Amino acid sequence: MLRWTLHKKIDQNPSNSSILVRILVKELERAERGDFRHYIIPLLHTLMYTLIKAPCISDELCGRVYDFCKKLLTLPKPFCTIGLDYAIRLKMERTAPGVLYQRMVISEQSLKSDPYPYREKIFIFADPELLSEAICNALVTDTKAAQVSQSPQACMCYVIIHTMQAALGEGCDISGLKESLQDMPTSDVEHWFRQVVAAVECAGNEASTDRGQHVARLEKIYHAILSSLRAGDAPLGGLQGTPLPNPNISFHLWTEDDQLWKELVLFIRPLSQSCEPDCLSQDLDNFEIQDIISDCECCEQTRFSVLSTDSGIERDLPTAAEELFTPCSAETEQSRLQRKGGIKKKPSPLESVAFLQAGCNGPGAKPPVKLQRRPGIPPEPTALLQRLHTARIVLLGDDRILGRLAQAYHSLRKRETRRVFLTPRLNLQFYYIPVVTGQPNTLAVADHAATGQEELCEVAGYLSRADPWYESNINTLCHVIPKLATMPSSPSKHLVTDLFITDVIAYYVRMGIQPVCFQVYAVKIFFNDPAQEPAEDVFLTELHSQVPENISHRELSMTRKKTTMDGPGIDLTVTYRKVVVSNRAKELAMSLRSTGLVMKAIPADEAEDLVCLNVNITEIVRINNLSGRSFSAVANRLKTRNIKIRSTEQRPFMVCLDKDRRRSYRNVISVEVSPCLEPSYCLQKTRTMKFSLHKTEDVGFVKYMPKSLLLPINTFAGIIQ
Repeated sequence: MLRWTLHKKIDQNPSNSSILVRILVKELERAERGDFRHYIIPLLHTLMYTLIKAPCISDELCGRVYDFCKKLLTLPKPFCTIGLDYAIRLKMERTAPGVLYQRMVISEQSLKSDPYPYREKIFIFADPELLSEAICNALVTDTKAAQVSQSPQACMCYVIIHTMQAALGEGCDISGLKESLQDMPTSDVEHWFRQVVAAVECAGNEASTDRGQHVARLEKIYHAILSSLRAGDAPLGGLQGTPLPNPNISFHLWTEDDQLWKELVLFIRPLSQSCEPDCLSQDLDNFEIQDIISDCECCEQTRFSVLSTDSGIERDLPTAAEELFTPCSAETEQSRLQRKGGIKKKPSPLESVAFLQAGCNGPGAKPPVKLQRRPGIPPEPTALLQRLHTARIVLLGDDRILGRLAQAYHSLRKRETRRVFLTPRLNLQFYYIPVVTGQPNTLAVADHAATGQEELCEVAGYLSRADPWYESNINTLCHVIPKLATMPSSPSKHLVTDLFITDVIAYYVRMGIQPVCFQVYAVKIFFNDPAQEPAEDVFLTELHSQVPENISHRELSMTRKKTTMDGPGIDLTVTYRKVVVSNRAKELAMSLRSTGLVMKAIPADEAEDLVCLNVNITEIVRINNLSGRSFSAVANRLKTRNIKIRSTEQRPFMVCLDKDRRRSYRNVISVEVSPCLEPSYCLQKTRTMKFSLHKTEDVGFVKYMPKSLLLPINTFAGIIQ
């Protein structure tokens, strides 16, 4: 039975939810006894999603699922990881029925709740140059239709009704509860919503809480809500389903390079809550400036300068009374930060330090600290920041949009290294849905001419081989989404509530909790013109190099003579570090004549190492025979992590990154490729090396920091061994 069909059956007939859960539990137990491990994770995800949506599940049935999840702890990853996560959730659900549904709705709808102050949002990013206009319009229509009739008051009513039914079972008068909540004003609904959330969170967080005490507390709230209705007006109608609202989804056409960072900042701190520009100088004093070392090449950016007014003499410090009651003059405020000899530029509201500092004053943030010393007053302990926000980034397209994501993620990590803002407050999750359009635009046509559709979705193919549930639910959308976008719309489309694409995306982001990490590679490109600065970029899937056919007339005569003697292509010097099983460094070098090469970062088999480049070099070999001199092309394959390629005859070649023609470099004379390092690791290592010049290995805190920059893409199971 298809996953989508099963969950729709629960929506249509909620009374059968217990029967369906019991069937799924039996299938799980049979898969465990028969050692069919590849069925366990899909069945477990389907079962947990059913438990969340079901109106009421008995404690005995939840206990069977909980015991099964504990058995998974003896299996290797990812079974033990998923089993532990679901066992923790089920333990809370058994103590406080309805807590999983309640937390999901509160976070996804950003409902105000002090006991559970978490927020989530789904950002769908699509490249308009890669997807057709019809697909983009269809996605915009679906995301807008998914938010219809989902007001905060309706979502709070859903939480109250589902929690009461999950705890009280068939003894709950759902019809009377709905009628009572509909007649209430918004303030009363918010009051009872806070009461229900407080009761559930209190029971879920305390391990010693008895289920009976929790049910009794909810029963008091239930009778208080129904006090306006006369008892016995309506008979009990049995179990009724409560809709699970669609998550908060926003659709974005990726047109700017820093658009991802801007959307994340606005998610943390909306512009409507930003401070006024005249507060900038005052907030600059409270902002915690990081000590950025200019020697770090990875973080080489403009830094903020702060002029210290502290003389270091205790008698020059102002008294506490003067500091509290004497306001600072405008001249004093302006003298704290000065910039001379620069060009005046109106900064973006998102780039201002005052804007970012205003976002630090929310819940879970540490209070601002004055950069002045006071005698005899110990510093106040600062509160640890909490990641109260979760941004789920969904990428639609092929490998080319993942290349843009790698660029944006690397830029975001560099920005966070210079000035930390998002990292301690935001939990960032990436998801990928492959989409190959049947009628691409001009840019896509040019790319399809050189690359097949299968090669454009190498990442999706790897994830499908590693996770069969990803193949069944997500990779199959590769051609489904373009077909749905081109279907003629029905007159009653606005009345359709079962939006298939939105439902699949919601299921993916809710249950896809296991990341597969891909190594991001850094490339340094040198050009034929010595006056041109080298370019630095990153790629995720592929680097393609090719000798251009059209060359200048000046080199044409020399090239013809060279081609007659040595064959087509150019002479290259390749220096690389060979990958061996012992992981020892083995430097090799070779010279050859080639017409092009391809570096693949995505392995063809999920069992291969992800931190490895498969380099295919087309080598031209000269053959002497009786008929004369001829040439043949030979594929030269090697595995490496670090490689340098240089043209020895000063003839340039072309480089294309991640199969995207927009990221092509011409007149290239040399290329250096290596695993991209985490910017924070580079900064910390630079600081360490500054005080220990004779040590090259990682020492101190650097040893425990992630060294390589990895791009995590969530799937349902990760990599199943």
